[in-house]
Amino acid sequence: MPDDAADISSSFAYADDPENPGWHSWQLKDTGRYNDFLGKLLVRREGEIARVRMKAERKHTNLQNAIHGGTTLGFIDVSLFAASRIFGLIDAGSSVTLDLSTQFIGTGDPAEPLDAEIELLRETRRLIFMRGLVVQGDNKVAAFAGTIRKGVGKGIVEG
Repeated sequence: MPDDAADISSSFAYADDPENPGWHSWQLKDTGRYNDFLGKLLVRREGEIARVRMKAERKHTNLQNAIHGGTTLGFIDVSLFAASRIFGLIDAGSSVTLDLSTQFIGTGDPAEPLDAEIELLRETRRLIFMRGLVVQGDNKVAAFAGTIRKGVGKGIVEG
């Protein structure tokens, strides 16, 4: 795993998170874009799994005070890119989501961190295939599978 942001991309800040030992923060430097909506993301590798964590805020909830499904989908999409970095597969700014299949299987509690546990299934010259679960402890919130297209060209910003 890279030791500093320069090894990953100049578009993202990636560093040890002193408030969360064992975790790295992963943030888009260009503020005001979609990624800001999700808030601070934490990342780490756990063997063959990449774990991406977000802490929900009121803006991430629906009228039932549960984590909104749109928040969960957006978190999954961004987590695929964070995981791809953790696995050392892509650089920021030129990859895109090709496919994302999601099954909602539980309710997300905004009082608990939301974790995406992501497994790399296969990498080809142009594609990355992954699958995973969004969890809160033992509670499974969603299952997903996604495909990222690597390096599609200038001007295209990833998810």
